[in-house]
Amino acid sequence: MRVQFTAVHLVGGTRHEHIANLKATDPATGRKYDDTRSEWVKFMNSGNSGYVRDQYGNQAEVGVRSNGATSWLQTHADGIWTDNLLALPRY
Repeated sequence: MRVQFTAVHLVGGTRHEHIANLKATDPATGRKYDDTRSEWVKFMNSGNSGYVRDQYGNQAEVGVRSNGATSWLQTHADGIWTDNLLALPRY
């Protein structure tokens, strides 16, 4: 499955590691999802994929990163880890 991430909820800070929950939509069905960061990491590590779109329609792929203790999602565009997830609306 492939989803478009649409919003993030941060707890305890402002970096990617502080994203506690994310909202997403399956563009194929219109179904909406809201789940924890750890569930989304499992989703991505199970062979699924996700992306975000900016206000101009540009798309950035979402990948999983880890510091050994914590895993999180972050966008990856043109070979560079970017902050597109952090630019999404908060809830």
